[in-house]
Amino acid sequence: MKAINIVHIYPKEMNIYGDNGNVLVLQKRLEWRSIPSKVIPIGIGDKIPKETNIIIGGGGQDAGQSIIADDLLAKASDLKNLANEGVPMLMICGMYQMFGHYFKTQLDKKIPGIGLLDVYTEAKDGRLIGNVTTKTTWGKIVGYENHSGRTFLNSKACKFGLTKKGQGNNGEDNSEGAVQFNVFGSYLHGPILAKSPEFADYLLDLAINNSGQNIKLSPLNNELEMLAAKTAQKRPR
Repeated sequence: MKAINIVHIYPKEMNIYGDNGNVLVLQKRLEWRSIPSKVIPIGIGDKIPKETNIIIGGGGQDAGQSIIADDLLAKASDLKNLANEGVPMLMICGMYQMFGHYFKTQLDKKIPGIGLLDVYTEAKDGRLIGNVTTKTTWGKIVGYENHSGRTFLNSKACKFGLTKKGQGNNGEDNSEGAVQFNVFGSYLHGPILAKSPEFADYLLDLAINNSGQNIKLSPLNNELEMLAAKTAQKRPR
């Protein structure tokens, strides 16, 4: 059995609000099923390996986005090729914005993205902060948002879900996150996968399929994860 390669991009520069926990969740859900995995941290100047089965990216401040911008553009071709091959990717907050066409700061500085998601983001006065409940194909997903950027979807991107509580992408259209190919973007910190076992396993199924292996994920006891999600949904905005 081959190891599932989990690539974690910019773990130092883009790591706030516990988003590194998404990598840990994927590791543990594989380990509990006796499926080997390998986490490959990819920073500035590192090349994304060809044998990549899933890619995870986290949130960061505007300064972090500026630091990685040029390097991410240099990686754009490889990332787009992997997306076309069906490699699943989960990008949270700052990395979600960078996977779009651009992020315009409040100082009117436009930080270019790689356009892998057909979205764009512009910072506005006031932050969208608080607990979020989002209705998705994978059930209700809960998390915590904290962003000044307002993200808008163009025609090629589909929304990840609809906000039942919270502001989501922009506080205007009730959308949260974006999906294109097997690439997912979301503003939900928490980490998002800790309270979303169905979605976590969906990403793992995609990663296993990408590895060329015929492995069926065995059921896990998700009582604690679902209790955590239920508790989080009761928290005030």
